[in-house]
Amino acid sequence: MPEVGGVFIQMEDEIASITSVIGASWAGAKPMTATSGPGFSLMQEGIGLAVISETPCVIVDVQRVGPCQGFATLPMQGDVMQARWGSHGDCRSSIVLAPASPQEMFDLTIEAFNLAERFRTPVIVLSDEIVAHMRERVIMPAVEDLKLENRKKPSVSADEFNFHEFSGCDVTAMPALGSGYRLNILGHLRTQTGRVDIPSQEVPELALRFLSHLSDKILTGEWEARKIKTLFAEDSRTMLISYGSASRTVESSVKEARKAGMKIGCARLVTLWPFPVNQLQAILEDVDNVVVVEMNLGQIVDKVKEVVRRSARVMHIPKIGDLHTTEELLDYVKKVVA
Repeated sequence: MPEVGGVFIQMEDEIASITSVIGASWAGAKPMTATSGPGFSLMQEGIGLAVISETPCVIVDVQRVGPCQGFATLPMQGDVMQARWGSHGDCRSSIVLAPASPQEMFDLTIEAFNLAERFRTPVIVLSDEIVAHMRERVIMPAVEDLKLENRKKPSVSADEFNFHEFSGCDVTAMPALGSGYRLNILGHLRTQTGRVDIPSQEVPELALRFLSHLSDKILTGEWEARKIKTLFAEDSRTMLISYGSASRTVESSVKEARKAGMKIGCARLVTLWPFPVNQLQAILEDVDNVVVVEMNLGQIVDKVKEVVRRSARVMHIPKIGDLHTTEELLDYVKKVVA
């Protein structure tokens, strides 16, 4: 980081890391931190603070076998639901991206920073042990060629600016600490004027409005980052759904199945949360069989079931600690289409 003009701080634990990231963001920096599953668990309260204070930041979680210490050197996609629901209090304002290659680790990290700035919310890059240790060519453009978004700054004076205002899906401008604006950054429910000493009878309606605002700003509209990448989807009667490193053998299996004359395709979820409901629904509209391939016991399959038509079959192939092999997937698919 220092070699490219950045600052690196080694904190004593993951709790300190996420809170340092929040402080750095309010000082005007574009901050990130990285960890694996157990550290990600420790960060959840801090991620909740980032959500309620609308603090842009990026968290990289390299998933491994768990729970607890599990098996540190083997891969798993076990943190998918934690990335969505990890913090308490109906915290649904984090955006989650799932890279499947070193190139995407680079590209989606940039995308994560842009989304964090645009929506003033934490963005999680949900990787796993396989992608983290992978060696592939990565094309890195010059810094001046990167398409970077900067946070929205106030256009009015400190006397005119209401730091606490919130409304629907609108994202309020974010001044930095020390820039002359009065900032009261807390983890409390607050009113439009910043009050936290709220009469109890007003709390239910206010809580509904404020939590809806935090959610609506990323759920409203079909923003372009809700990405799905497909292969042979146009004429397929059977579709394999995957994300992250599991998608690599899925794609090779589909190519082999096509050589054998089977009308099989695949869809890779690049954006996991908010779940790309409309996009996936359109892809699976005329499909008879849907096979969800995950390195867990089933964390996305239920969301897939919600978007497929009722007459379609939805199946699931779980695996933990290793990638599915091409042979395993081909054998399974042959039975499905037989």
